[in-house]
Amino acid sequence: MERELIILLVEDDEKACEELRSYIEQTSDIHLQGITNNSTEALELVRSGLPDAVILDLELHYGGGNGLFFLDGLKKMNLSHRPYILVTTNNSSVITLEQARSMGADFIMAKYESQYSAQYVVEFLRMMSDVILEAKAQTQNSAPVVSEEERTRSLTQRIHRELDFVGISPKAIGYQYLTDAILLTFHDPQPNLCRKLSEKYHKTDVSIERAMQNAINRAWRTSDPDDLLEHYTARIRSDKGVPTLMEFVSHYVNVLRLEY
Repeated sequence: MERELIILLVEDDEKACEELRSYIEQTSDIHLQGITNNSTEALELVRSGLPDAVILDLELHYGGGNGLFFLDGLKKMNLSHRPYILVTTNNSSVITLEQARSMGADFIMAKYESQYSAQYVVEFLRMMSDVILEAKAQTQNSAPVVSEEERTRSLTQRIHRELDFVGISPKAIGYQYLTDAILLTFHDPQPNLCRKLSEKYHKTDVSIERAMQNAINRAWRTSDPDDLLEHYTARIRSDKGVPTLMEFVSHYVNVLRLEY
């Protein structure tokens, strides 16, 4: 049995979404991972679902962001393989389309062309399916062997980038503690996380925990709310509107596991 081609649809036109969804459901070799009209949410769906291809509308007037924001975010993600990007657009700007190509668009379809339809889009991807899946297999088979030291360095840099995104300052006492807490939990969930860190830093586990939670609290108090909503996508269960230490650590452990 041939493997299904997994597709993510990023589109803000409800009629277009329904037409594509309906046609894909008639096929046996394509699976629709999800539909979103928001470029930030699309990046999270790529991170969590690792689709083989993305049908990407450049203009998301009724959603959030746009296709170029998505392509820019995709370049910054450390993925095991990069999905094939099929851009669909009403934009005829040569400059914009060239920018989309330079940012990673594999093929661009103009919605205003007479032959454009949901069937045309899906059949194009079906035609490309073998090539897309073969390229993915080759990428995975040729992945270089990474030493544990290099992997830890990459993980640490990734964690620091996420902490920076939500406004946790490298000068904060809890910054390094949070980095180590996420790393430790990523490799081996720790039932006594703060105690483990206290042994390393020769501090009490209470002071370690307080420093980490204070760093989180300060970020949620001083950072731009839009930045927090964009970069911290986990649900916050605390009635204070701030992630607890374990919620925060668990969220980023899950993010790293999906990527690595």
